[in-house]
Amino acid sequence: METDQDAEEPSDRGDDSGAQRPESTIPARAAGAVTRELAKPLASGLYLVATPIGNLADITLRSLAVLANAETVYCEDTRHSRSLLDHFGIRTRMKPYHEHNAEAERPVILAALERGARIALISDAGTPLVSDPGYKLVRDAAAAGHTVISLPGASAVLTALTSSGLPTDTFLFAGFLPPKQAARLTRLQELAKVPATLIFFEAPQRVADSLTDMASVFGNRNAAVARELTKLHEEIRRGGLADLAAEAGDATKGEFVILVGPPVAGEVTDDAITAALSKALGTMSLKDAAKAVAAELSVSKSRVYDLGLALKSISKPANG
Repeated sequence: METDQDAEEPSDRGDDSGAQRPESTIPARAAGAVTRELAKPLASGLYLVATPIGNLADITLRSLAVLANAETVYCEDTRHSRSLLDHFGIRTRMKPYHEHNAEAERPVILAALERGARIALISDAGTPLVSDPGYKLVRDAAAAGHTVISLPGASAVLTALTSSGLPTDTFLFAGFLPPKQAARLTRLQELAKVPATLIFFEAPQRVADSLTDMASVFGNRNAAVARELTKLHEEIRRGGLADLAAEAGDATKGEFVILVGPPVAGEVTDDAITAALSKALGTMSLKDAAKAVAAELSVSKSRVYDLGLALKSISKPANG
């Protein structure tokens, strides 16, 4: 289908279908596209604008125009976002909107929308509302009948997913895992049977611990760890969870996304391993039982041994 934008642009197709557009025309065309967007009147409403996750060139032309034409840009950290707007020469007024002032600021924004204001909301990086404040604002703005428009753009979730080498047909973004191990293991158990690629954000100091816990709950599923996406030191490591956990070390810098492939058909559960162990431990030591069960079920010996230790701890009679 031809869009209005397609109709405005002259055709580049000539007799030679393999001809390349001269690079010298790109700056002029890009400038022309921005000029056309800037010239369009911006209607009243709340605009959710995706911003780059690293490389500033990933901003869209439409996003630049909305940020320039909005009356106010709300962001998590005005100092951080000012560098983005300054980079593109945008002088729109900025105000903070974050978890600490959202309750007080939300009625102010809703009142401004009622008066016909043009408000933009951005996060520090990526698409607003994804592990960032904004959900309640969008909910209340929509309920009040105000226009809410989302401008697509950079997203660490989709950037990591599409480059991970893991299935992309079904996926679940699970945000950040709990920082405490007990709560983290409980959450991972809840997600263990979800038939989708799982996507997590994680703080650098917890990457190794989270990967280790994932390996203990999910087994050695295929996974990927993406770091510093779109930035100079972008890195994507792929492999089994156990291997990635062993290689993680003490990561202390960078923005991390962890992806875990869906359960494999016929994947052996902890319950099945525990049942086989209980039977084997009737006639074998834990070491021999772990070796036998690992071979029987084609799972890692360390996983079986750890479950055996837990089983023996539970079955050990209390003193007194």
